[in-house]
Amino acid sequence: MEKTLLVCFTLCVLPAIVTAVSPRDPLLLKGSVYCDTCRCGFQTDASKHLVVLKLGALDLCLKHAKCVGSGAVVRIECRSRASSQLTYLKDGVTDSSGNYNILVESDRGDDYCDAVLVKSLDPECSEANQGRDRARVILTSNNGMTSNTRFANPMGFLKNRPLASCSKILQKYQEAED
Repeated sequence: MEKTLLVCFTLCVLPAIVTAVSPRDPLLLKGSVYCDTCRCGFQTDASKHLVVLKLGALDLCLKHAKCVGSGAVVRIECRSRASSQLTYLKDGVTDSSGNYNILVESDRGDDYCDAVLVKSLDPECSEANQGRDRARVILTSNNGMTSNTRFANPMGFLKNRPLASCSKILQKYQEAED
């Protein structure tokens, strides 16, 4: 009986204790930001990624607009499921390919989180596209996913004036009528 208890403890309880105590690796959130140059509400062949050509320190870029290029600032906002109180906030900027990578140091299992557009550094493409201005993200390791990388849907800003070539580009997106 004593051996059975020892084996049960070794196989069941000990691994659970080790798993509960071991620190988790941070999660990496990846996503992209685009400029909808045709103002159609979705990405097209004419859409361009908002890129930062030269990036200084993140806080300089965010507070003093010391970024060069047409990039975008993205924020992760997490709120408590119980109270909707803000529990986590972290900013990032797009890189030279229009993508952002934001490291989330702590598991947000009890929260719901969104990647949110903060601002565009391109004055010609600075209106957030309603419905494409945020993306819900799952930032927990307790969901069966083995990778620490999470992906957000692309988010976009609208160009102030659509390109002249947009009508031609949009023709290929029209549905054929029967």
